[in-house]
Amino acid sequence: MAEESGQEINGGFSMDSTESRWVFHEDDEDEDVSDIEEYDADFRLRGRTTVVDSEDEDNLEQKLIRTGPRIDSFDVEALDVPGAPRNDYEDISVGKKIVLAFQTLGVVFGDVGTSPLYTFSVMFRKAPINENEDILGALSLVLYTLILIPLLKYVLVVLWANDNGEGGTFALYSLICRHAKVSLLPNQLASDARISSFRLKVPSPELERSLKIKDRLEGSLTLKKTLLIIVLAGTSMVIANGVVTPAMSVLSSVGGLKVGIDAIKQDEVVMISVACLIVLFSVQKFGTSKVGLAVGPALFIWFCSLAGIGIYNLVKYDRSVLRAFNPIHIYYFFKRNSTKAWYSLGGCLLCATGSEAMFADLCYFSVRSVQLTFIFLVLPCLILGYLGQAAYLMENHADAGQVFYSCVPSGAFWPTFLIANIAALIASRAMTTATFSCIKQSTALGCFPRLKIIHTSRKFMGQIYIPVLNWFLLAMSLVLVCSISSIDEIGNAYGIAELGVMTTTTVLLTVVMLLIWQIHIIIVLCFAVVFLGLELTFFSSVLWSVADGSWIILVFSVIMFLIMYVWNYGSNLKYETEVKQKLSMDLMRELGSNLGTIRAPGIGLLYNELVKGIPAILGHFLTTLPAIHSMIIFVSIKYVPVPVVPQSERFLFRRVCLKSYHIFRCIARYGYKDVRKENHQTFEQMLIESLEKFIRREAQERSLESDRDEDVDSEDEYSSSRVLIAPNGSVYSLGVPLLAGFKDTSNTSVIEASTSEVLSRTTSESSVFDAEQSLERELSFIHKAKESGVVYLLGHGDIRARKDSWFIKKLVINYFYAFLRKNCRRGITTLSVPHSHLMQVSMTYMV
Repeated sequence: MAEESGQEINGGFSMDSTESRWVFHEDDEDEDVSDIEEYDADFRLRGRTTVVDSEDEDNLEQKLIRTGPRIDSFDVEALDVPGAPRNDYEDISVGKKIVLAFQTLGVVFGDVGTSPLYTFSVMFRKAPINENEDILGALSLVLYTLILIPLLKYVLVVLWANDNGEGGTFALYSLICRHAKVSLLPNQLASDARISSFRLKVPSPELERSLKIKDRLEGSLTLKKTLLIIVLAGTSMVIANGVVTPAMSVLSSVGGLKVGIDAIKQDEVVMISVACLIVLFSVQKFGTSKVGLAVGPALFIWFCSLAGIGIYNLVKYDRSVLRAFNPIHIYYFFKRNSTKAWYSLGGCLLCATGSEAMFADLCYFSVRSVQLTFIFLVLPCLILGYLGQAAYLMENHADAGQVFYSCVPSGAFWPTFLIANIAALIASRAMTTATFSCIKQSTALGCFPRLKIIHTSRKFMGQIYIPVLNWFLLAMSLVLVCSISSIDEIGNAYGIAELGVMTTTTVLLTVVMLLIWQIHIIIVLCFAVVFLGLELTFFSSVLWSVADGSWIILVFSVIMFLIMYVWNYGSNLKYETEVKQKLSMDLMRELGSNLGTIRAPGIGLLYNELVKGIPAILGHFLTTLPAIHSMIIFVSIKYVPVPVVPQSERFLFRRVCLKSYHIFRCIARYGYKDVRKENHQTFEQMLIESLEKFIRREAQERSLESDRDEDVDSEDEYSSSRVLIAPNGSVYSLGVPLLAGFKDTSNTSVIEASTSEVLSRTTSESSVFDAEQSLERELSFIHKAKESGVVYLLGHGDIRARKDSWFIKKLVINYFYAFLRKNCRRGITTLSVPHSHLMQVSMTYMV
């Protein structure tokens, strides 16, 4: 999908990104219309001038094209370095940096910060303590899991694999798609690859290994599908995490009541947890910025409390637990407990839960702020907290089931209980916001049905809220808490969801290392072997206990995977069918400029997902309606993978057919952070103004091309007569017999040249006058059409499986995909168009 800046494109050459140069462009007579349209990337309405031909004009003449400066407002985004800090966070004051640090605590680290509430409890239920060496072995496992997974893998490596500041599974997939044509997503254009955010580092020609991997990925449909399936599976696990994290965090924190109040039973703990979950998801709509700022100081107090309680227990009970930094105790732990120690790995993994949230929530904050906060605050406090719990257990083996609350000093129990519950709510929010980010990315890449997305911050555009998903996660969390009230079973489900995402990230990051970062193969192999081996070992432990009740989360993940796969499959099939059935240019020529019907005054905006060719739905309009508008504009709403598209670059235009047809194509581009809140009058005004600019620029380019052709003709005429100017100023024509050289031909030649100049000037002036008149007539036509009214022609193309199709295909297309498409958010929804301005025609494709 990404192209190098010097690559040849349709016969022309893309020049240096900072210079405006003239190049020759030669149209191939056999070139397909769809291929010609790939050149429409250059029809930007600002800072760029390009010769624009109608889609049915084929000729062999060379055209002079001036490529404008490549520097535009897109270039302010991260260009070359993956993970470059975005401009949202540059040049901010010290006070704002402190505020941002508190928000980072509140949004990113809540999940991993609350793991001391339940990690040791789950571990020692699966592998009971027999002697103090078991405590040292379990502590050593936890310490090195914290160092290997959250610190080494995520903080120091994975965070740098972001896609223009976006983190998560789909960010890795998008990053790979930019550097190799492995995307299976529809309606991709060459213009996408020439948006500045795409211009990242591509595999250099010197690295043969990287190019071989790129060629293998691009040439194998099986590998492309496998890559997409891995991404969808990882995304389904992220959504599952958004369900199980609130259940686990809230239930474990509220469970502390059984330590403080003996009369509290498990059923009462469940009811209180349900109430807390409802409050949690209800305040989600206030946004990450507001909620993050409110809970940031609370989480800071929580981490300080972890560290303080840990130091207190180390001093009071047993400082010998510091020996757990020696990994030999892990070996002793497995030697003594064997199978039980292996079971306990599922509990040990819980100390690293929330690692994926750090990456998925990256779009909310910068890489450096997340790294520094984790290394200098979060990790030291977590280590001290686990050391303190282990020190307490050295003398109190019986309290292993509720070790966190049991090791809190009696005078500080209730304040700690309060702050622990607040931290648990924050942890739940961390994974919820990560799920929002993941769904937003998957929707932009065509792998999830469109949902209503609300941007909750004017300053930081990545902070979003998805109402439907929010309430869906709440409902599923309540079901999980009420049906599985055991911390052990929920913890096992938690481990399954977390490991699914971690494994997916490891696989995709390995591809990024080979293809994009081009790291030495030994380093890549070490990374893959160490972390895949570690994660698969943990996975084997949690899957062994899947029958205990954690199978529910697997079923949920499979359902989410099927939803995404069916949507992607149906969308691709629909788009491919529309491409195959688009109207031919020959048919348009036969119909003529009136399109075989009556052209009524007005502008018809025909919405369609097709970005190339003439959509078949137009033919349906022509046969259904008694008349069609005098001007037709095919409008395609397209989301491009850059944060924000400025208004001046919103629309791309191209003329369809001859000028007399008055048919245009418009691609309205929006970034994945753009908020589409303009009303239909504003949208129409911007579109018409952009169209007028396009037509003026087109006329200007044709004028420049005409001047160039005249210059070439003049040179050809001059050279064909083989004129020679002597040193004395005499002009001799060498196109006549040599004997004529004895005659004085200078005056004749000068007179002929002078006459030719006068004729050329007269012809040029006449041509310019005609061009100006033609331009004014077309602009006047647009104004009259606009005054007559604008009507939105919505063509809904549905697909149905053929009668002879397989039963599975009929089930997927006719029922599952049809249900999703019927209930998803349509692209026109955000425009407040009155019903009197709407006209809808449906068309069903048999696939």
